[in-house]
Amino acid sequence: MTSILQTEPGEGDFAEFRRKVREAELLSAAIERLLRNMRFSGELNVVVQNGRILKSGYKEGYFRQE
Repeated sequence: MTSILQTEPGEGDFAEFRRKVREAELLSAAIERLLRNMRFSGELNVVVQNGRILKSGYKEGYFRQE
C-alpha cells in the first residue's frame, strides 16, 4: 500500500491545476474554484481558434503567501 504525503497545504490543488492547464480545461467552474482555493492571482492564457482551445498556460510566481 502506498501513500502520497503532501508537504504543503494545497499541493494537491496545484497538481490538479497543472493537469487542467495541460488538458486545456481552463474554461470551467472547477478551475475557478481551484484558483480561489490556491489564492492564485496570476495570469491564465487561452488561445482559441474556430471554437477549439489550441493552447493554454499560466505564469508562475503569482501566489500570495498567507
